[in-house]
Amino acid sequence: MAEVGRLSVCDPGALLPGGFWAAVTVWLERPQVANKRLCGARVEARRSAVLPRAERGRGQGVAGGRSGELVPEQEERGAAGSRLQEGPGPAQISPEGDHGPRPSARPEQERDAAQWRLQDGPGPGQGFSDEDPGPGPNAGREREERDAALCKPRERRGAGPGSPEGDPNPRPEFGPEQGTGRHGLEDAQSGFSQAEEQGKAAPAPLLARNASIPAADLDLLWERFSQGLADRDPDLLAFLAPSGAGSQPGKARQVDLVLRTVIPKTSAHCPLPAPRREVVVQDVSNGTTTFLPLEEDKEGKLEVKMSNVYQIQLSHAKGEWFISVLVFCPERWHSDGVIYPRPIWLGEELLARLARWSVEEKKSEFKSTLSLISILRYSKTYQELKEKYKEMVKAWPEVTDPEKFVYEDVAIATYLLVLWEEERAERGTTAKQSFLDLGCGNGLLVHILSSEGHPGRGIDVRRRKIWDMYGPSTRLEEDAISPSDKTLYPDVDWLLGNHSDELTPWIPVIAARSSYDCRFFVLPCCFFDFAGRYRRRHSQKTQYREYLDFIREVGLCCGFHVDEDCLRIPSTKRVCLIGKSRRYPPTEEAQMDEQRAGYLRHRRACPESLPAREGPSAVDAGAQAGARWLPGFRPREKAERVRNCGALPRDFTERVVLQVASLLLREKRCAEESQEGGLHTWNAGGSLSLAEVADELDGETLRRLKRECGGLQTLLRNSHQVFEVLNGRVHIRDWRRELQRLPGAQRGLPSEAYKTRVCWFFTHHPDGCVLPSTCCPFAHGPGELRPPQASRKKRQGP
Repeated sequence: MAEVGRLSVCDPGALLPGGFWAAVTVWLERPQVANKRLCGARVEARRSAVLPRAERGRGQGVAGGRSGELVPEQEERGAAGSRLQEGPGPAQISPEGDHGPRPSARPEQERDAAQWRLQDGPGPGQGFSDEDPGPGPNAGREREERDAALCKPRERRGAGPGSPEGDPNPRPEFGPEQGTGRHGLEDAQSGFSQAEEQGKAAPAPLLARNASIPAADLDLLWERFSQGLADRDPDLLAFLAPSGAGSQPGKARQVDLVLRTVIPKTSAHCPLPAPRREVVVQDVSNGTTTFLPLEEDKEGKLEVKMSNVYQIQLSHAKGEWFISVLVFCPERWHSDGVIYPRPIWLGEELLARLARWSVEEKKSEFKSTLSLISILRYSKTYQELKEKYKEMVKAWPEVTDPEKFVYEDVAIATYLLVLWEEERAERGTTAKQSFLDLGCGNGLLVHILSSEGHPGRGIDVRRRKIWDMYGPSTRLEEDAISPSDKTLYPDVDWLLGNHSDELTPWIPVIAARSSYDCRFFVLPCCFFDFAGRYRRRHSQKTQYREYLDFIREVGLCCGFHVDEDCLRIPSTKRVCLIGKSRRYPPTEEAQMDEQRAGYLRHRRACPESLPAREGPSAVDAGAQAGARWLPGFRPREKAERVRNCGALPRDFTERVVLQVASLLLREKRCAEESQEGGLHTWNAGGSLSLAEVADELDGETLRRLKRECGGLQTLLRNSHQVFEVLNGRVHIRDWRRELQRLPGAQRGLPSEAYKTRVCWFFTHHPDGCVLPSTCCPFAHGPGELRPPQASRKKRQGP
């Protein structure tokens, strides 16, 4: 046995030992956060068990030590055991939203836990236990009923994050990431790379079927393993239960068992190891978590892979906390670089992350990635779809980034296909679900889902060029949707809203009124209320979190059980909301529709949403007013208006540019440049913040700029020849520095735009251009102007 790494942990917030158990839970349930070569992990079963005690004098293990090995001292283990018993262990620690390791609680309980709060009894946790059903089958429903009460008009307030809904059908096999982790932002940053690299896993002997191992099998496995510990493997027993104040010689010790499946990232071009199972033993009294990898013997029975056993350990001595990583058999360790990394990685990279997570007070407002579906099925399906539709990147006719949009829609389609596959298994049906994508945009999601056998269509207010590439089997319609009695779809199973803008809050309403069996999936992006922009109400939450809570409130008030999940897509807005089932029986449909109508009237009366956009819309506001559910809704304009200051009148833009340049040139900052005929003095001007510049502009100019995206900053950045905007401050651009940044080989090569525009400095700057005519990329006077490249091509002819 050897200690491969040890770190002293500074704990100014007094988060230990609770923070340690939270950090270990991240590695146990979401190992891909630290090991980027993993796709994730699936918690199969949890149990409490008894660990037999070794006889005195036998197998002292880590506490006793071996010659030449770096091990913790005996007094440290004793002090740690005493300190750890004072504080709670995995069963009693739960940071807000995630990583309370006890398995018996439901997902809705996880979000109610206070950040790093120590509790007297067992706190909310993650996952599910077949032995302990947690709060009971109706706990989630009761919580949803309390939430729904908040939706009634007389309450005049929303659901908020403190009133989450329950999951009526919890399924532990649908993914490891149960709950919202405080380390979710780090996972989000790596989400796209994970999504792109998900592969098709090779068949695994340990995973003959893609289902959770029965809890009884874990009992039998542990019984067979523990029976031989005291007699045949006293060293391993001592490794599992090191001596300390938390242990009593000769007495059995209570431990927590977790059976997990570790799933590697795989690729069709580079086959990697198959998923493997591990038994994780958590000893609260001694602050240790031991990982026992499993493998099959010659008879096909599971046994512990002794060469790759390792342990994460928390100790306390002389007022200082330490986290260590120990390997049971370092001389026999077998590393595949994926599931079994090198010991040096465990002792350096993993240990550093665990130490940081243990004392971090950061929290995430969102659920973990892919928490509602099977991560293994997602990995397989994503790789298949990525290979199938990767050619779309080469033929993308839109001006948007093809890689981002293609792989994002492939990932969303993958999620829906796996979700729908599991739904068919739950319902015992084989017919593939139909769908309607409202605000389908480029239509690629509709194309993929239709190509995979799901009947459906997409509707958008504006036709895209790429629609012509899909062929007749992909049904896309150009139309404006105004929520009313004429926009009901009783024959559709699922309504989809993928960045559906002003239709996002309406999709749960349309789904609820279309039919009792209609479900919805929304991926919110821009913040819209039922009529106009959404206005914030809670300053304690981020705008994104508040808007998600609003959409969830809409779903609850429409009678849905609303689930939340994070997708693996290259976007900061990657949280989806899903309504798969109703909270009421079909006989109460009329009563529920009255509640929906009352909620819409309540939202209309609230001064919480900004007025609808000005200007003509795709549908006249007065048309079909009697059939509309809420007056004031305006769909998107059919002709997308350019709002990047590019469509502003030229005289207006030139006037603002001259005014800002004059402000900057007031503060003279002269620089001398050696030119032919002597030294040339040139005023480079000062710098002003954007706020200082705005204070100098008149009100009408500011109002006109405010209607553009980015306003004043966008206009100044568009005037790239004149200004440089850095960190919110505006400078006159010095073209001497610009040319110095170019590689030497490029300085003398004229580009296609060379001398096609007049130099602004030559015309307007008091000192003229800082560069001589031969070096300046712009024309010093009309005589140097060249026709644009496009014009020359037109003149050439065939």
